[in-house]
Amino acid sequence: MKITTTLHNLGVSNRLVYGCMGLGGGWNNQAISDQDIKQAHEVIDVALEAGIQLFDHADIYTFNKAEQVFGKVIKQRPELLEQIVLQSKCGIRFEDDAGPKRYDFSKEWIESSVKGILKRLNIEQLPILLLHRPDPLMDSMELSDTLNTLQQQGLVGHFGVSNMSSHQMKSLQRNLNTPLVINQLELSLSKLDWLEQSVTSNVGSKVEHSFPIGTLEYCQDNEVQLQSWGSLSQGMFTGSSVANGNEDIKNTANLVKLIAKEQGVSPEAIILAWVMKHPANVMPIIGTTNCQRIKACQQALQVELSREQWYQLYVSSRGQELP
Repeated sequence: MKITTTLHNLGVSNRLVYGCMGLGGGWNNQAISDQDIKQAHEVIDVALEAGIQLFDHADIYTFNKAEQVFGKVIKQRPELLEQIVLQSKCGIRFEDDAGPKRYDFSKEWIESSVKGILKRLNIEQLPILLLHRPDPLMDSMELSDTLNTLQQQGLVGHFGVSNMSSHQMKSLQRNLNTPLVINQLELSLSKLDWLEQSVTSNVGSKVEHSFPIGTLEYCQDNEVQLQSWGSLSQGMFTGSSVANGNEDIKNTANLVKLIAKEQGVSPEAIILAWVMKHPANVMPIIGTTNCQRIKACQQALQVELSREQWYQLYVSSRGQELP
């Protein structure tokens, strides 16, 4: 399966994305340290060695320190911009004197957010801007005009969304000058609603799931690149303690280890290969700052799970046979 045309034209050929949420020294008010900058250099180098070209940010990550530290690396090594593609997200606002945690797609907030992203990353144009979470107060006409203007000004190259349904995408796309190119969703072996919404249809009983019906198909039909966050399930099946987990988690973790041993790869590679096998052509985002784990994830590119192995993992994680 190939990456969508837009990402390919930007120079992205690797199916893995590096998520920068762990950079910048943590979710605190401490200033960026020399060690934080050193860590960013090391992580970027290991990701590049693994063939990763796309780096995912958000203005809120570690209270915008993730972008700051990445920008310092770019300032020291401007040649990196010839090797990588950057994307960032905006639209989430934390609690402040003006109000609670909220989402904001207003013209003023989007414009100020983009200016902040560019300054922190030390770049003149952001290749891809994603809208982080749907704003219930979104005025699709105003938002489209704002994004169109940012593109016309040369500040942003392409646009995408995160955590949006096909209906929300259609509403936004109606007045955009260019197609949305990415939708970033939580898709993993532990978060199964993206599969359950299809396999549990017409089963004769009410089934609860949170994933918006038709979103995968809309993205496939319109060449919107799907990216998965939470792809590694926070290590649930690949090494973190499962002593307090339920039997389904323990059984799935053991199955992952068994298949990994058979294939001669890491457990992380199996988890990612499972997500990547879906015909929606998902690009997993890996957010670890552990360099050895980044290398372990890279092995996913050499794994080809059988249909039977894929279903073994799916059924094991869901904890019961399919309808």
